[in-house]
Amino acid sequence: MNTGRKLAGLEVREGPNGIKLPIYMDNHATTPVDPRVLEEMLPYFTDNFGNAASRNHTFGWAGEEAVETARQRIANLIGATAKEIIFTSGATESDSLAIKGVAAMYREKGNHIITAVTEHRAVLDSCKHLEKFGCRVTYLVVRQDGLIDLEDLKRALDDKTILVTIMAANNEIGVLQPIPEIGKLCRERGVLFHSDATQAVGKIPVDVNKQFIDLMSISAHKMYGPKGVGALYVRRKNPQVQLTPLIDGGGHEHGMRSGTLNVPGIVGLGKARAIASEVMPQEACHVAGMRNRLQDKIMGPLDEVYVNGSIDQRLPGNLNLSFAHVEGEALLMGINDIAVSSGSACTSATLEPSHVLKALGTADNLAHSSIRFGIGRFNTDAEIDYVADRVCETVERLRELSAL
Repeated sequence: MNTGRKLAGLEVREGPNGIKLPIYMDNHATTPVDPRVLEEMLPYFTDNFGNAASRNHTFGWAGEEAVETARQRIANLIGATAKEIIFTSGATESDSLAIKGVAAMYREKGNHIITAVTEHRAVLDSCKHLEKFGCRVTYLVVRQDGLIDLEDLKRALDDKTILVTIMAANNEIGVLQPIPEIGKLCRERGVLFHSDATQAVGKIPVDVNKQFIDLMSISAHKMYGPKGVGALYVRRKNPQVQLTPLIDGGGHEHGMRSGTLNVPGIVGLGKARAIASEVMPQEACHVAGMRNRLQDKIMGPLDEVYVNGSIDQRLPGNLNLSFAHVEGEALLMGINDIAVSSGSACTSATLEPSHVLKALGTADNLAHSSIRFGIGRFNTDAEIDYVADRVCETVERLRELSAL
């Protein structure tokens, strides 16, 4: 019985044991804005609405002060200095600025870039774009657990390599790459190291100095902040990294990213990072516990269910499962009161198997039946139990009906 209401097209209703349906468990695609983040943002839409670049009055000064506070908060979380934080529209822009900016700035030194086949499309498509303009790109394969082989990276490095770009945590299978080892190897060879840490920052410890990271992409909306704002960390010494900007005009952000700053969004990003600094250890433990509970409750009753990617080197809230003898689309339709994802949210419009799962050697039928569960801050044990029961009953029913 529908006891709920419609909010902007979303029908909220009450399920068993007082659970609100639908349940959101796709926190790798995006996260809800934390109420504490929203509360801090609101004044910058109405009262403190000044342009942070307006230096002649208090409205502009208030905007500039808010931006610099957020810049310091982000730097504190990753072990950087405030001047090393460049604000962007999100991690896709940060990835593009880092990769294309390095390629243009260091083209006289070399034209070789190394990445991995399991990277986000923001990285892969930037590399593909550069190949059209004479760059040489090496795409490292991954092992069955989703991790790169460091020996493959060593062999790929040459005297023309200017950049290695490897993500910290995979957005589909949650696998954590050996970032400190990659960074150290790059530093020894004098090669810049960029990491798309969109899924990692705020969920696991990240330190740009201890991990030898030279450039790093960050997004607000993966960590309970607003959409449309992100940042790029750019190292200022040992080595000093220089970038050719993608956007010209006005010289904002040390000339690396011109354009009027999104002050409310930047405030939200800063607050989201400040909250993460306080709660990360306890939250990671709690979310991992819910992830393990979900895994046990699904894989206990059901056979032929497979975890995609390393179980040990994994984000706390990620569980990516393939269900044999089940069509993925039918499974998603069968659990339509639960928001989950089949593959990456950025490429979910295609019916092609996930490029990440294919890179692991996963058969097409299992890749098509994969479900990514993204567990987050606002999920509960009661929701975990409901999701597990719904998945199990749906898989069993589909298997009974399936010719597979």
